[in-house]
Amino acid sequence: MSNFRLATWNVNSIRIRLALLKKLAELRNPDVICLQEVKAKPEDFPFDEVREIGYPHIALYSQAGYNGVAILSKISFCGQNEYNWVGKKDARHISVFLLGEIELDNIYIPAGGDIPDPVENLSFAHKLAFMDDIAEYWEQHRQDYAGRKKIICGDFNVAPFENDVWNHKQLLKIVSHTPIEVERLLRLRHSLDFIDIAREFHPEPEKLYSWWSYRNPNWQTNNKGRRLDHIWVSPALKNNVIRYEIFKDARTWERPSDHVPVLADFRF
Repeated sequence: MSNFRLATWNVNSIRIRLALLKKLAELRNPDVICLQEVKAKPEDFPFDEVREIGYPHIALYSQAGYNGVAILSKISFCGQNEYNWVGKKDARHISVFLLGEIELDNIYIPAGGDIPDPVENLSFAHKLAFMDDIAEYWEQHRQDYAGRKKIICGDFNVAPFENDVWNHKQLLKIVSHTPIEVERLLRLRHSLDFIDIAREFHPEPEKLYSWWSYRNPNWQTNNKGRRLDHIWVSPALKNNVIRYEIFKDARTWERPSDHVPVLADFRF
């Protein structure tokens, strides 16, 4: 029997928040950390500092200035893969194999801009196409994935349930909670019958948020958040998840990301 703890976090620049990464490691001690928006091309990524924090195994798919995903691990891994969807090499999806048989995917779905119209807003069109592209691939290869142990996590930039946002009716026309985005994310989740573990531990109608806007200085008082960060597991891993946490205190740290880490504990 062995356990491991997984964290996913949109760090919003690894170099700016290196001290906060160390704080996360000290306070929650994840075995594996999936980061999104690392915003550092490979030659600028702080490999030595991350190893000093306690993560010797690093998988990185990044580019200059924006996007970028990384998997930091105390556990050795293999089979690193980088994926490009919708014909774009934009450093949004990486995967590795942990413990020999668990495939871990770290995904950063595009934010989609401000206008929820794929005709008027090409960023929104890209977001929808990105989700469709992955879903279609997994649907077409569904038999290949049957029975496999798979975890996907990251900043999905969609709050799918009514109580994943502070006001369902008010946000129905706001990017991240529009019906068309929710439909696309649902297709992605159903492509391999993934289980949204947040709602296994905290069923609706409990309010759950992992993101609070920088534009809202009174975020703790009014709590106008959204659940944009997710951990899903394939059916073969459903019974291995023993704990789930949204680490809200991280939003109070000095120079925080607008996202907080989301963690899950697994027992094998």
